[in-house]
Amino acid sequence: MPEITTDHLYEQQVQLLAEMCILIDENDNKIGAENIEKGLLHGAFRVFLFNTKNKLLSDAKITFPSYFTNTCCSHPLSKPGELEENDALGVRQAAQRRLKAELGIPLEEVPPEEINYLTRIHYKDQKNVTLNPDPSEIKSYSANGEIKIMSWFQIIAEAFLFKWWDNLNHLNQFVDHENIYRM
Repeated sequence: MPEITTDHLYEQQVQLLAEMCILIDENDNKIGAENIEKGLLHGAFRVFLFNTKNKLLSDAKITFPSYFTNTCCSHPLSKPGELEENDALGVRQAAQRRLKAELGIPLEEVPPEEINYLTRIHYKDQKNVTLNPDPSEIKSYSANGEIKIMSWFQIIAEAFLFKWWDNLNHLNQFVDHENIYRM
C-alpha cells in the first residue's frame, strides 16, 4: 500500500489526511472507511462554482499551487449525512462543507438541493517523473507564466466541463448517476 509522506505539506493538509474517507471498490460500492494517507481507492468530488456571469471560480489551490483547477474538492467523509447515497445527498453535503471551509461560503447560500451532482468519474492520479527529453521529440514547452492546468482538470474539462459550461441553465440533461466514466 502506498504511504503518503507529509514533510512537504501544510499543517492544514496534514490534518485533512486524518479524516476518515469512504473506501470504495472499482464499481463505486462502499467497502469501508480509512484515512486518505493510506492511498486507497476512495470517494471524492470536485466542485465547479460559476457566478451569475457564468465565470468559473478557480484559483491556486493549497494542494497544487499555481495550477488552474476546480473551485474546490475533497472527499465525502465516513460520517452521518455524508454517507447518504440517495440522490447523492452525502456528496452534496460534503461539497457544501468544503465550500464553507475553503471559500467561507455560508452553508445557507449553497444548500445541497442547489448543488448539481452530475456524474461519476474514476480517475487515478499520475505521478511526476524525471524528464530529460530528446529535443527532436518535443514539440514545445510551456513558457514560464503560461497557465498550468491540473491533469484531472484537463481530462474533466475536455470530456465534460466545456459541455456543462455551455449549458449551465440546462444541466439536468447531463445527470448520470448510473455510469462510471473511467479516465
